Amino acid sequence: MKCLTKLLPPLALSLLGTALVCNQAAAETAYVSNEKDNTISIINMDTLEVTDTIDVGERPRGIIFNHDKTRLYICASDSDTVQVMDLKNNHIIAQLPSGEDPEQFALHPDDHHLYIANENDALVTIVDTETQEVISQIDVGVEPEGMAVSPDGKWALSTSETTNMVHWIDTASKQLVDNTLVDQRPRHVEFNQDGSIVWASSEIGGTVSVIDVASKQITHKLNFEIKGIHPDKIQPVGIKLTNDGKYAFVALGPANHVAVIDAKTYEILDYLLVGRRVWHMAFNNDQSRLLTTNGISGDVSVIDINRMKVTKSIKVGRYPWGIQIKP
Repeated sequence: MKCLTKLLPPLALSLLGTALVCNQAAAETAYVSNEKDNTISIINMDTLEVTDTIDVGERPRGIIFNHDKTRLYICASDSDTVQVMDLKNNHIIAQLPSGEDPEQFALHPDDHHLYIANENDALVTIVDTETQEVISQIDVGVEPEGMAVSPDGKWALSTSETTNMVHWIDTASKQLVDNTLVDQRPRHVEFNQDGSIVWASSEIGGTVSVIDVASKQITHKLNFEIKGIHPDKIQPVGIKLTNDGKYAFVALGPANHVAVIDAKTYEILDYLLVGRRVWHMAFNNDQSRLLTTNGISGDVSVIDINRMKVTKSIKVGRYPWGIQIKP
C-alpha cells in the first residue's frame, strides 16, 4: 500500500496525522508447534522470519484457532491437556480437560464445542471451551488421531490408526453412527468447502480416500508414485484443499514431497520437494502461499501457489508438527 502523505495537501496532513495516513495492515502471523522443544514458533509472514518462541506444554502437536482468531488451542499431548493461548500477548490463559494424550482436534461452528482425539484411550472427548468442562466422551477405534467437523456442524469425524476407519459422530446426539473402512493407518481427514466430500489420508496404506458424505462411501482412491523414492516412504499425512475447489495438497511424510492434485479430476499434477518428513500444512489468508511443517529437518517450507514452487525454508524448533496462520 502506498503512503498517502505524498498525495494529500499539508492541511489534510495536519488534520489526519502522518501516522494515521500511513498506517499499514499488520502482517499475517504463522504459529508452529515444535513437539520436541515444547514450544510454539511465531513467524512474520512479511519477512518470513521467526520473531518469537513461546514455551508451552509437553509435546505440542495439533493447533487451531477459535473462530475470531483471538485464541490458539494447543494439544499438549504429554501434558494431557489442551492449552489456550491469548493471541494479544501470547500468554497461556487456560488448561482444558482434554482426556489422555490429545493429538488432533476440531472446533464446531458454534465456536465452543471442541472435539479431541485421545490416542491412548480410543476416545473422542468433547469439551465446552466456555465452561471448560467435558461434555461427553465417545468410544471410537484404536488410536484415534485425525479429527474434523463438517462446515454445517452436523458431523464430527475421527480416524483410528489401528482400526483403519473413519468414524462418523452425529454432533446432535453425540453418538457414533457409522464407520468407513479405509487403508492402513489413517492420519488426517479434511472436508471440502461445502462439506459434501471428505479426504482421508492413510499413512501406511500410501493412499488418500475421497469419501462422499451423503453415502459415506469411498468414490475415489489416490495412489502416489515419485521417481527415485521407494513406495514405503510415500506416507500421506496432512491434507489441505483450496476454497475454490481447484487444488488439493497432500503431505507425503518421509517422501519429503507435497503432492499437488486437481481436486475435480483427482489427477496428480506435480510433486513439490520440501523439507524432511513433511507433516501438516496451512494456507495464508488469500491462499497464495502454503506452509508445510517438516519434522526431521526442523523447518517450514513456503510454497508459492501461483508458481507451484517452493520459495523459502524457515528454521523453527525441533520436530515442527502443527501450523496455523492468522490474518
